[in-house]
Amino acid sequence: MTSPGPDGLVVSQASLDDWKVVGGWAADEGWNPGLSDHPSFFAQDPGGFFIGRVDGEPVSAVSVVNHGADFAFLGFYLVRPDLRGNGYGLATWRTALAHAGDRTVGLDGVVAQQDNYRRSGFELAHRTIRFGGVAPVGEKPSGVRAAEPADHAAIAAYDRACHPADRPAFLESWLTAPGHRAFVRHADGGRLSGYAVLRPARDSLRVGPLFADGDDDAKALFTALAVEAGGRAVAIDVPETNEGAVALVEKLGLTPSFETARMYTGPVRAFAGERVHGVTSLELG
Repeated sequence: MTSPGPDGLVVSQASLDDWKVVGGWAADEGWNPGLSDHPSFFAQDPGGFFIGRVDGEPVSAVSVVNHGADFAFLGFYLVRPDLRGNGYGLATWRTALAHAGDRTVGLDGVVAQQDNYRRSGFELAHRTIRFGGVAPVGEKPSGVRAAEPADHAAIAAYDRACHPADRPAFLESWLTAPGHRAFVRHADGGRLSGYAVLRPARDSLRVGPLFADGDDDAKALFTALAVEAGGRAVAIDVPETNEGAVALVEKLGLTPSFETARMYTGPVRAFAGERVHGVTSLELG
């Protein structure tokens, strides 16, 4: 797909190598992208990444990643700072958004862009707040262990209940990506009661997702992540609607650094929002 835009802008589908440049832009914005994120994003929908070029030079980007027949997620809406105000971002946005077809589209929008998103048909679902800092390293909690390949089917089923769409290709990559450390917790009887992933990033380590049945499960999983972090700073994006999750990170001494808004263009499949103590990624939902 190639689309001409203003002042010589040409928008086309991006390669994984192209996205390394976009990841650098995201880092410059303070988004702290994970070091191994991009291959997992592309695993879900390799055709969902778009880059705008002028005279062959990258100037803008948007991803619109399809999750099945009914849902897509928009992220990486970026324009090089020195070239903003030329219409490059909007032209890239329009080309990328067409990739979603008639699917409901979600995004996590920064404050500065939320009015623009509303004008494009997105409606607020909730605020998401990034908390960061050094979590206290306590005793390794009981009932939590590192995830193994044999756990992946149960993790995928649990994830399906916590997200608006199935994402098996992404999840298989995310659980095994370089540097990613996944943990599971089991309730009495051996039933999976939560899972969490810690991954390396440009600055602090990133937590995502942190999905758990209840606050005790979430605390146990986060404690395991803190042990794994070994005194290094971590960051987690917490839905403001999950009061238990907010209370947990505040009690652990993490502090808010910025906020985004989860927004949708229409209805999404019902999911267990009360289990979402930390979203997977602001770029992919």
